[in-house]
Formats: sequence, C-alpha cells, structure tokens
Amino acid sequence: MIENEFCEATVIHEDTLRRVREEMPDEEPIYEVSELFKVFGDSTRSRIICALNLAEMCVCDLSALLNMTQSAISHQLRILKAARLVKSKKQGRVVYYSLDDSHIGQIFALAFTHVTEE
Repeated sequence: MIENEFCEATVIHEDTLRRVREEMPDEEPIYEVSELFKVFGDSTRSRIICALNLAEMCVCDLSALLNMTQSAISHQLRILKAARLVKSKKQGRVVYYSLDDSHIGQIFALAFTHVTEE
C-alpha cells in the first residue's frame, strides 16, 4: 500500500518559507540549469561526454568509437559546443574536441555515482 504523501494538516511554516525564498536562485540560472540537463538528456551526447572525459578526440575517433556517422557526431558536437560543454582546437587539418572544463566531468561523475548506488 502506498502511503499518503500529502500533509494531513494545512500548516504553513513561515520561517522555512522565508529562508528558502531568500536562498532560492533567480529564475534565469534555474532556466539555464534546466537547459543544461536537456542537453545531457540525450544518450548519444552523454556517450560523447563520457568519451571526452577520458581523452581529447576528433570526429573520426568518436565516430569509430560510437559506431555512428561522422555527420551524426558532428551534429551532436555542435549542440554540445553551443551549450559550452565541449571545446575544439585545430591541429593541422584535424579538429580535436575536449570537455570545456572540469565541471562537466564532475557533473557526470556525480550522476554515475547516483545511478550506481545500491
């Protein structure tokens, strides 16, 4: 049987509300975080982020690793780059991709810790 998840009494805890209202971030950063998680919400992009967390790679390498076309990888990299999750650098004729900063890897490490918990 599922327990009732609603309060049985209507009580407003003004001290809690006041503290939380003061500490809540503005709407804009909350929106940006939501958009970030939308980008993370695609398994192909997540696989790319996992790979780039381990090594800097070019489109050809990512294509071979993920068994996808270079066009499909490039499309996902454009989305990741627009979201500032990956960056690129050109060496000769090859463009290498890496995570934009260490925070991206940390977010994924925390997510994996969460989903693998018993």
